[in-house]
Amino acid sequence: MPNQRPDPRRRPAHSAARRRARAQKLRRRALLTGVVCFAVLAAVALGCLAVVRSTAKAHGATPESAQAAAPAPSTPAEPTPAPTPAMTEEEMRIAEATATASANATKDAPVVTDPATWNERGKALMDKLCADEFFISEGIKVDEKEGYPYLIAVNRAASTVTVYTLDEEGRYTVPYMAMVCSGGEGTPLGFFATPVSYQWRLLSGPCYGQYATRIWDAYLFHSVPYYTQHKDDLEYDQFNQLGTLASLGCIRLMVNDVKWIYDNCDIGTRVIIYDDAEDPGPMGKPGTIYSDPADESMRGWDPTDPDPENPWDDKYLSGTTIRSQAAWDEWNAAQEDGRWNDSLTPTDLQGWSTDSSIEGTRG
Repeated sequence: MPNQRPDPRRRPAHSAARRRARAQKLRRRALLTGVVCFAVLAAVALGCLAVVRSTAKAHGATPESAQAAAPAPSTPAEPTPAPTPAMTEEEMRIAEATATASANATKDAPVVTDPATWNERGKALMDKLCADEFFISEGIKVDEKEGYPYLIAVNRAASTVTVYTLDEEGRYTVPYMAMVCSGGEGTPLGFFATPVSYQWRLLSGPCYGQYATRIWDAYLFHSVPYYTQHKDDLEYDQFNQLGTLASLGCIRLMVNDVKWIYDNCDIGTRVIIYDDAEDPGPMGKPGTIYSDPADESMRGWDPTDPDPENPWDDKYLSGTTIRSQAAWDEWNAAQEDGRWNDSLTPTDLQGWSTDSSIEGTRG
């Protein structure tokens, strides 16, 4: 029988059993190695923890206290508000007076001085005017005129009217109230005494003014002009120019202010008109009220007109006048006893407001 070589592609059956046995042996060896490695790592970890505890104990600390002492996660710090500086007594007085004067000022804010200085500033102004060569030549007098409690000073350049009453020496130096106004480049400077007054007065344009009091010649205190002699036909564009040089020469005022002059300053009251663009007067300069040209139901009325038909809120009746305490006392008393009601002009309404884009503005 010839010798036969084994086929290399065929393996004996016992070799498969041997491979399985070897694989099992390798798995057991790998498992043992893993157990040993884990034991070594655990021992190392326990050793490190022992070192940490020993160190902490040496420094008088425990793991719990160390954890408590660990800084908390940082969070953005809240900004500390800067402390509000305390207001001085002067600043508090000015702030209080300004708040009162600003109540109705919806267009231009007032500029109010310290009420504690009003009397001193008023005296300084009158002394200055009495020493001015121009006013000396005009025959200026600020001493008491019997039967006349007030003197009116108009600062043409600053568009402010300040009313003065008597001081303890019998001179008109004590500021009583300040009103915003509009004069013009043609407004005369000088010293005058009022000669006559009118409930309504025809003005250049033609147009009309309420509660007019003549100052001199063709120059008067009067309301902002009306297109017609109706209380609901105000030249609203001109009303919004109060506080600036806007007239042909007369002194325009809000109705509540010009009516106060009409009611309280008898014919013969002294009037001084001067210029000082830097200093409006001892009390400051009042603010102004805005009349919306697009609001046809409101624009034709002066907001301060005390007529019951006025659609504006009654709060505007006091205007933007800067008042002394005495003037506020008088105002409040007059609202209660109606002492100024008899001079109200008749309620004669047009029923609509003239469109300024068609008519233009005048007066």
